[in-house]
This record gives sequence, structure tokens and C-alpha cells, in this order.
Amino acid sequence: MPTSDELLAALKTLHPKLIDLSLGRIERLLGRLGDPHLRLPPVVHIAGTNGKGSMTAFLRAMFEAAGLRVHVYTSPHLVRFHERIVLAGAAGVPARPIGEAALVDVLSRTQAVNNGDDITQFEITTAAAFLAFSEHPADVLLLEVGLGGRLDATNVVPRPRLCVIMPVSLDHADKLGATVGLIAAEKAGILKRGVPAVVSVQSDEAGQVIDDIASRTGAPLIAWGQDFDAYEQSGRLVVQWQEQLLDLPLPGLLGRHQIANAGTAVAAAMALSDLGLDEAAIEAGLTRVVWPARMQRLIGGPLPAMLGAGCELWLDGGHNPAAGQVLAQTLADLEDRSPRPLHLVCGMMGLKDAAGFLAPFRGLARDVVAVPIPGANEAPHAPETLAEAARSVGLTASVARDVAAALGAIEAAHPGVKRVLICGSLYLAGQVLAQQEGVVAQGN
Repeated sequence: MPTSDELLAALKTLHPKLIDLSLGRIERLLGRLGDPHLRLPPVVHIAGTNGKGSMTAFLRAMFEAAGLRVHVYTSPHLVRFHERIVLAGAAGVPARPIGEAALVDVLSRTQAVNNGDDITQFEITTAAAFLAFSEHPADVLLLEVGLGGRLDATNVVPRPRLCVIMPVSLDHADKLGATVGLIAAEKAGILKRGVPAVVSVQSDEAGQVIDDIASRTGAPLIAWGQDFDAYEQSGRLVVQWQEQLLDLPLPGLLGRHQIANAGTAVAAAMALSDLGLDEAAIEAGLTRVVWPARMQRLIGGPLPAMLGAGCELWLDGGHNPAAGQVLAQTLADLEDRSPRPLHLVCGMMGLKDAAGFLAPFRGLARDVVAVPIPGANEAPHAPETLAEAARSVGLTASVARDVAAALGAIEAAHPGVKRVLICGSLYLAGQVLAQQEGVVAQGN
């Protein structure tokens, strides 16, 4: 019996490209599988450039606080592929990543039915996920878009219970378009006639495109600034939902941007109240939420041990200019509360805008140590190239052979109390978490 790793490696050979946005191939395969995507629990379909993961994490925590059974589909994974397919347990039991035997089973069955036909790995594994979800009972499926929306493999679900579009900004321009408007059009491709859609805070350009597509599609919008709003007041999260004013605890995820993310999640939860979400579950979910590699404090284990006493080591997988802006703001807020020098350890994929991501840290970070990302699916920036991008925006930069060497160099050159952020890539974040495996990591 092959392992899931062996099956996944074989599935990668079925198409010459890692990403080839289309719906035809997965629709063909799902038909052969008996259309499992038509036998799913109520689906919440989540798109956006930044914030998809936070939205998924907030809603999962809220549903589980209500005692409901939740399936979750996300990508990419951090440490193991199994993380992408989270299966609901019994009522009151938290969902867990799919087990090895169950993953091998659905991958093998999907591979057999596909019979060697042309299909990308993401498409065939999404079909396998739908098969798993259709065969395990749940009250809701949180379905995160992989890339874009209109032609993403997840967009075969004909009638979700709710759509969500998180903030749209420039990313994956080579595949989605060179402007925010073009990218917003791809994200808005998940909208369906008669299916309500919660839309988070957007730029004017993105918001107008989403409004236009919703009007043409016949999708009723629940929009930030019109139907709901959220802000921090006196250490609380205040959400205005239609005619209601909700006084809630601050979210358990760190950063000012999480106020908007949490507010959008509350709006989505209110729109899903018929599935069993009440204000008590919303409150509990806001505080219990966990989302690895999003301003995650690493405590204990081999990497933090490389820094001196009193130092902080943080991890974040954000990788585009908008993520750089919110990360820099979050670190500036930490600096205001607890001043200490900031150093960055950064690795990024080659198609990412490294200078755009790093520019917001000018004047905040003392230096950047660029590292490679071995084993990534796509070609990363060479450390020398990444260091040059950092210098081009006014940052001091050097290179190291890996994260451990970078931490060692920072400690040697800058002894004493300091704050270090490992950033720039979810692939890099996954490798860091793999090194930290078995260690309890705190969220903030």
C-alpha cells in the first residue's frame, strides 16, 4: 500500500504545470466519482488576497464553540498535507486533520477513477477532499479558495450557503491580473445568484468591481461600511451589524488588521445564525481562535533557544505587500508597548514582490537576514536577490544558509534583548514549525 506522500508525488506528474486555472478537468473527475461536491453539508466559500485563513479560523472556532461539527478545507499546508483536509468529529468533538489511512483511501480511489488523465495536483486532491467530506457527517464545511476564485477548483460547488470575500490586493499578478480590479473580478467569481455574500473592507477599485459583478450575478451583498462595521473601543471589539451593536471581546489573533477580520467573521456568523451560531458562540470563538504562522509567538524548542534570555521569536507566513504593511504595523504596536530592537529573518518565493513586502519595515527593523527555502514547490528568491531587494528599500541586509544560521548570526552580532520575526513565506513557516514540532507554540 503506498503512502500518502508517494500518492501525492505521483499525482503531481499528471499535469506539466503546478497551477493551471480551469474547472473542466475537476468537473470531469467529480462526475466519475458520483458528484461528491453535490453531497456536502452547507458550504461557506471563502476568497480574498489576505485574511482567508483568519476568517476560516474564526468561523471554525465559533462553530465548534456552538458544539457543531465542522469540516475545513485550506491550502497550502504548513507541515503535512493532511492539514488541508480537516474532518469533523462527533458533536462536541473538535475537528482533526484527516488520518493517513483515510487520506490514502480517498487519494487512491480518486487516482483510480481519474485513470491517468490530465489534471493538476490541486484539482485532483480537491476532488479527493470533496469525496472525504461527502462521506463524513458535518454541520458545515468551511471551504477556502486555493487561488483566485472564478476558475479555482473549489468553485464547482453550485450553491454555497454563504460566500465571503476578504480584502483584495495585489498578489499572484501573473495568474490573476496586474491590477487590483482584475484580481477582484477573479475573487468575485465565486458569487452565485441568490447566495448572500459577506464582503470585508476593500479598496474603492476592488469594491466597485465586486459590486458590479454581484449586481450582474444577482448575489445579495452584506458589505463592510454599509451593512456592518467593526472597531476597537475601550479594549473591546464593537461590531455594528445592521441595527444591532455587539459588544465583544477582542480577537485572540494579534494585530490591528484582525479587528477587520474578526468583524467580518462576526458578520458572517450573524448571517449563518440559522445554522446554530449565537452570540455566546461568537464570543467564545473570538477568544479561542488559533491560526498557526500568523503572528505566532514561538516559545521553547530549538529555534528560540538560539536567542538569549528575554528575546522574542515570532513567525508569520504573510508574503505580499499588503501583508507586509499589516505586519509592520503589528510590530510597531508591539514596539510601542514593549520596546526592543527588531530583526527580520526572511525567505520568499521568486514571484513575490520582495521589495514591496519589505518596504514597510524601513525605519522599524534593524536588519534583514535573507535565507533560502529548500524543497518548495516553486522557485524561491535566492538569498542574495532577496537581500538586494531589502537594500533597495533602505534596509540593512545579509544572507545566511538557513533559519538556524540566521538566528545564530543575529544573536552573535546583536546580543541582548531583542525581537526577531521569521517571515515572507508560508513554505518557510511550515519548515520552521516542522523544526519546532512537539513544542507548544503560543499565538500571541
